[in-house]
Formats: sequence, structure tokens, C-alpha cells
Amino acid sequence: MDSKLRECVGMMRKLVSDVQGAPYPSAIENELYTIWFEHIQRSAMDCFEFLNEIFPLEQADVSASLDKML
Repeated sequence: MDSKLRECVGMMRKLVSDVQGAPYPSAIENELYTIWFEHIQRSAMDCFEFLNEIFPLEQADVSASLDKML
């Protein structure tokens, strides 16, 4: 995979991860936010599944990511 595509996939994974970290609707108590949250969570999961199918993370990449977090 060339560097630009690798960078794009990495940015997409980070964006989806950030979206999945959005506060749960009970913390906001807003009907429109609840609707958005449910919709975006489904979309984020679809995107992650697509990325994992087309661009699977190598085990070394996963280990490196975990090491960075710790």
C-alpha cells in the first residue's frame, strides 16, 4: 500500500474511532443528539468493518498501536 493510501486509511480509522467515542445520549439529554448518535454509531461500525475487510491491520500494527496507548 502506498504511503498516501496508508495515511488516508489511518486518518479514517482515527475519525471513526473519535466518532465512536462521542458521549452517550443520556449524558446530553437532547432528542436530536440521540438520533444523530444512533445513526453515526451505525455508520461508524459499517466503516470500521469495511476498513478491516479491505485494509486489515497487520498484527504488528495492532501491537504498535496498543503500545502507543499504554
